Order: sequence, then C-alpha cells, then structure tokens
Amino acid sequence: MRAVIQRVSKASVSIENKVKSEIKKGLLILVSVENADNTEDINWLSNKICQLRIFDDQDGVMNLSVKDINGDILTISQFTLHAKTKKGNRPSYQQAAKPEVSIPLYENFIEQLGFDLGKKIKTGEFGAYMKVSLENDGPVTIIIDTKNKA
Repeated sequence: MRAVIQRVSKASVSIENKVKSEIKKGLLILVSVENADNTEDINWLSNKICQLRIFDDQDGVMNLSVKDINGDILTISQFTLHAKTKKGNRPSYQQAAKPEVSIPLYENFIEQLGFDLGKKIKTGEFGAYMKVSLENDGPVTIIIDTKNKA
C-alpha cells in the first residue's frame, strides 16, 4: 500500500458538486492498493499513520499524533499513486490492484484506521470522479509505502 499523508487544517471531498465528507484539523490520506498487499500491510500502515507524530506540541515541536490531538482523518482511494513513469510519457497503472482486489483491502484499511484512531473515518467514494479540497497545514506531507518499511 502506498499513502500520501497531508496534515491539514481542513479538507473535503466532493462528488458531482456535492460535499460527501469533510474534516477540520487532522489528516488527508490518499491511498493506493497494489496486487501484493494484504492484511499485514493494512495493520502496519494504519498503526503507523495513527502514531505518526506530525502535529505541534505546546512548544511548536512536531511531537503529537492525530490521535493525541483528537484529529480527524479523511481517506481517499487513489490508484494513480502506483503509476510507473519510467518508459514513455503515459503512466502505467499495472501495479495498482484491480477493483475486485483493492476494494475489500481499502474497506478493511478504513475499518482498521477507525479502530486504531478510535473514531469514524471520513471517505470519498471508491472509483468515483472526486474533487478534493484541502488546506495543507505547514505544509506537512509524508509518503509511506508498506513495501519500504525499513
């Protein structure tokens, strides 16, 4: 699994000009599932995200997690994170899992994330054309790939 994690002051996702989900302070997570992903990837990534200390403490030091600040999470599926651009100018998405594989893993990831955070996770809609708005706080943007845990 590959995730782009952005610390936000606010974020929302709209489908057909209607806001589906929105959050205040917390994390916007763009996530992609690849064919080799499994439950171990879900558990590791969810735990890593919920424990990631990227929010400022009282001294202005990034020392608090989204859990510590009681922040929210908005998660959006984005298969294009697995784009390969080595050859030519048209990205290849062959590494991204097909919907029959990625949908159940993505849904399990959302469920695990909610369990680890201790609150409901806001989402977009898998496979829909979405417009994502955010106010990146910092800016702070972290990329995590479960295939590069070391």
